[in-house]
Amino acid sequence: MAHAVELAALGPVYGPNPRVGCVLLAPEPDEGAWSNHVGAPRGGPAPDDVGDARPRRVIGEGYHRGAGTPHAEIDALHDARRRGIDPRGATAVVTLEPCSHTGRTPPCAEGLAAAGIGHVVYAVTDPNRLAAGGAEVLRTRGIRVTHAPHERASALNDVWATAVRRGAPFVTLKVATTLDGRVAAADGTSRWITGDLARAHAHEVRRRVDAIIVGTGTVAADDPALTARNADGALAGHQPLRVVVGTREVPAGARLRGPGGELVHLATHDVHVVLAELGGREIRHVLIEGGPTLATAFLRADVVDELHAYTAPLVLGAGAPVVGDLGVDTLAAAAQWRTVHVERLGDDVLMIARRHRPRTARDAADADSDADADATARADAGMGTATALTDSVGNGPPTASETVRARKEPA
Repeated sequence: MAHAVELAALGPVYGPNPRVGCVLLAPEPDEGAWSNHVGAPRGGPAPDDVGDARPRRVIGEGYHRGAGTPHAEIDALHDARRRGIDPRGATAVVTLEPCSHTGRTPPCAEGLAAAGIGHVVYAVTDPNRLAAGGAEVLRTRGIRVTHAPHERASALNDVWATAVRRGAPFVTLKVATTLDGRVAAADGTSRWITGDLARAHAHEVRRRVDAIIVGTGTVAADDPALTARNADGALAGHQPLRVVVGTREVPAGARLRGPGGELVHLATHDVHVVLAELGGREIRHVLIEGGPTLATAFLRADVVDELHAYTAPLVLGAGAPVVGDLGVDTLAAAAQWRTVHVERLGDDVLMIARRHRPRTARDAADADSDADADATARADAGMGTATALTDSVGNGPPTASETVRARKEPA
């Protein structure tokens, strides 16, 4: 499973679909193929990925490359056939429950069944109600199915799963402030509060989201392009949707109308309407880059999931504050956040915090579903097998948030 997660991470972090990886294991041990076994030590056998006493040869592997392309399971089946191997009787180890619906591509569960796969091991139950149920489809086709929860597989699609469960995008708010919480000086100047490394990091985040949101006030004041750029300044291959919120028109000569992602103007001040519209477009992750007015609106509506706070070692004493009135009149009423990452970027500091919310009924239902699937796997394969699978397929401590990557300052 650890290798399947590595494959999944090769897929695009943006887009409507999750990142999924799949590894196909031969139905019988192959003593002459230790080198083809994922994680096998040189010169000797390795523990079996699916709990068998003997190693299993990898006969195919694949991952999902984005909406409209083959899903990971189908990609792995194609890989096996390219190698001249019949996958009948093989075990498919996949990071997400195979889908059961026809969307841009046919259902993976049916593809695995038609290929004669004998056993499917999956890590995460699909939270998408339209696509879920593949495990049950496979069982009805006489295929052994094991649910083996894996923390890294869950963490990889955390943002996507949150958006799918609620039917609206995961919201990241970016702010860049001085030490005293100012986003602009008294005369309105704000370029640049943070340094080169912080701004480069912000472009890295832009390359990972589906949409960037600003208000019409920011468009009028700053004329932003809202493009995602590589380290060399060139436009990145993926350009997020550029969303402007507010009733004022976007000027004909605005930089937003130049090269970059599609421009969408939503003539409303209702945060929930904005998120519903973007959710209907299958936008999974949005980045709020507007000024204090827009930041305040999203925070006051309590729809921000993650906060990226870039802080520069400057003190202004006057000027625009980072947010306005949130309606909080006592400390006990303040929203609770959890710090998940702190990083120095030159002289600036980035802190990433996640909103801490009580678990919803939907979250509890999904957790119960996972528990039921795990119990079914134990009943199918024998008591203790699901636990052994979880351990043997490479489960370990969760990886760091994929929203950022660690970096070192230049010497």
